[in-house]
Amino acid sequence: DFTVYFQHLMFHAVPLFWRLHMVHHSDMDVDVTTGVRFHPVEIILSMGIKMAVVLLTGPLPLSAPIFEILLNGTSLFNHGNVRYPLIIDKWLRLLVVTPEMHRVHHSTIRWETNCNFGFNFPWWDRLFGTYRPQPVKGHLEMNIGLDQYKDPNKLTLPWLMALPFVGKMGRYPLTPKSGAE
Repeated sequence: DFTVYFQHLMFHAVPLFWRLHMVHHSDMDVDVTTGVRFHPVEIILSMGIKMAVVLLTGPLPLSAPIFEILLNGTSLFNHGNVRYPLIIDKWLRLLVVTPEMHRVHHSTIRWETNCNFGFNFPWWDRLFGTYRPQPVKGHLEMNIGLDQYKDPNKLTLPWLMALPFVGKMGRYPLTPKSGAE
């Protein structure tokens, strides 16, 4: 799980990786489809990183596919457009990344985009100082997506596949000056 956290952080920190990851963040509505909205090149890189970790750590052969199934299920869950009562979400997010917790990560505000990178467990964000409990504007008023890509007519599959190679990158999220704006 730490590998996925760190990989997600790197896809925000390295400009070339951010270009690929912009496909995921261009979604203007966070829902289960956001959980599978990734550029194919990002998927291949992600699998390569995870395979390298498997080769280096040597887990039981069955553990890698089980983890991948759980990771994909978790991605659907934490991108789900589901709201739990606050008291339930407050306790649940001590154990797992909840949809409300991860939704903050999809804010257009850079310092909110630079938080809540975890997929399964929330403690990596807490441990490394990337945890944000709520968006500044609240969930109902929070803007989702990328400011430079707000025209839904351009967010088509062919356009998204070309986006990393021709799109406006803007300022990528993790820069030395990525504090509160």
